[in-house]
Amino acid sequence: MNEQTQYTAAAVQFEPLMFEKARNIERLSELVIDAARQGAKLIATPEMGITGYCWLDREEVRPMVETIPGPTTEHFHQIAREHDCYIVIGLPEVDPLTGLYYNSAALIGPQGVVGTHRKTHPYIAEPKWAVSGDKGHQVFDTPIGRIAVLICMDIHFIETARLAGVGQADVICHISAWLAERAPAPYWISRAMENHCYLLESNRWGLERTVQFSGGSCLIEPDGKVAATRDTGDGLVLGEIDLSRTRARPRLVKGQAVFQDRRPQLYATLMTDTYSWNPSDFFPLYGMNPLSPGKASHIAVAQMAPSEEVEQNLQAIERLVAQASAEQRCDVLVFPERALTGLQDRGTNSLPVPGAVTDKLVALATRYRLHIVVGLAELAGTRRYNSAILVGPEGLVGTYRQIHLRQEDCAWATPGERWASFDIPAGRLGLLIGYDAYFPEAGRVLSLSGCDLIAVPSAEREGFFSAHPGSEIRQNYPIPTGADPLHWHHYRVRAGENNVYLAFANVASAALNYPGASGVFGPDTFEFPRREAIVARGASLAVLAVDTSSQQPGMFTRTVRRKDLVSMRLPHHYVPLVLSNSSESE
Repeated sequence: MNEQTQYTAAAVQFEPLMFEKARNIERLSELVIDAARQGAKLIATPEMGITGYCWLDREEVRPMVETIPGPTTEHFHQIAREHDCYIVIGLPEVDPLTGLYYNSAALIGPQGVVGTHRKTHPYIAEPKWAVSGDKGHQVFDTPIGRIAVLICMDIHFIETARLAGVGQADVICHISAWLAERAPAPYWISRAMENHCYLLESNRWGLERTVQFSGGSCLIEPDGKVAATRDTGDGLVLGEIDLSRTRARPRLVKGQAVFQDRRPQLYATLMTDTYSWNPSDFFPLYGMNPLSPGKASHIAVAQMAPSEEVEQNLQAIERLVAQASAEQRCDVLVFPERALTGLQDRGTNSLPVPGAVTDKLVALATRYRLHIVVGLAELAGTRRYNSAILVGPEGLVGTYRQIHLRQEDCAWATPGERWASFDIPAGRLGLLIGYDAYFPEAGRVLSLSGCDLIAVPSAEREGFFSAHPGSEIRQNYPIPTGADPLHWHHYRVRAGENNVYLAFANVASAALNYPGASGVFGPDTFEFPRREAIVARGASLAVLAVDTSSQQPGMFTRTVRRKDLVSMRLPHHYVPLVLSNSSESE
């Protein structure tokens, strides 16, 4: 098989009409042929593009379903054969053996159907007619690269795209009927970036049965850059695929060998189904390890530029604690990575934990009656760690040693071996550090451990946020449509996908090229106005009011405790993510 390593890809944006299947197929064919004539070798079309999306039940959709292979896939096979291209078609599929219906996508090439993906995570109304897909998450070898297919809601779950990444996919074809926000959607960007692959996004647009779809079809490059996009209307998005960008070994994400640095032996929690039971019943099972009752609190982040002098950093930390206390009563305040010991000289400034300096932080926490998370280089015997400590009025609560180390930190630090979470009055608080957040598995493990809050002391330089120019799609109030300089913020995605509050405290230094953009992000991606607080230009602090308590006795009804997205996971598909012989050993 002769592989084509550079080629044009196309995303078809299209508004199908319900009950007009023949018309939809004809119009899609025109758009696909137009893309092929413009040189596209990979062409994606929207979810349920041949039928429309908003079906009520099995009875209503029954006249629309068909098998794969079947009439529609054969029709597009003829186009693929004539134009020597690969086409992804979304349709309602019926299994001839069981009579079950699936929301499916077929990858079709010049030789016929290459493979089928059945949507594994049906969205809201789909379970009234479609069942969860039973084919897992495959990566298909073709002459134009290794191609994975996901359908809409699938991509909300970190595991689905990560399976494509571990399977060394070059391109994820994500076909969708995306709604309720501007597109290109932040989830799409994070999934491309964290797995260092192209994401070819074909989304529908238009209004169907009161549902407004978002358009925004696009091609996203492996670094998260949106290479080409279309806001609204029928049409094409054309962009270039270069497999040399996805085939470099090791596969790099922001210059780091993320797949090589994975720690699958520590990811076993991914295979558990924690939230299949009410957390108020699950976590205190056998009278052990109940969740903190939670409460209404104020969570804050402080961004700063650490010096290489520990005493100077202590003074800066004290000023910011005092400021946070004076401006608004804070219960938890999170500082950046190595805010205590500095970013440059990791050896000289390494500190024991506990020790004299941590005692000073405990005294500070006691004086202001709050909990403090701060990063430091830790000295433990002859070893050093990139660590974060949690202190409060009760003393040193605990330490987290960074599990995923950047290449430059491997020269001085030893990787940690344990996840860390602690119960404090504000809720169950988990700790990660900077580079950990490039690994979607990390936030997921803490979420599954019952965390309400994840604090992420960080020193991130670039590539974790981007703007949106605004959309002409008329979304329902209060969904924003205007320009937004922080439309995509990777740490907002991390919060929403795990249904946690996430406090991202970043270094801010123009001289050292650290952009700040620290914030506290809420647990519901699609709650508008957004529940979040981001450090304003020229400021050092952001504070968000949160509530982790139960609204009813014995029943967690807040998103952060109920964890809707986390509860819909399908762990039986995720086994490759915990195997040590996956692509991180490339």
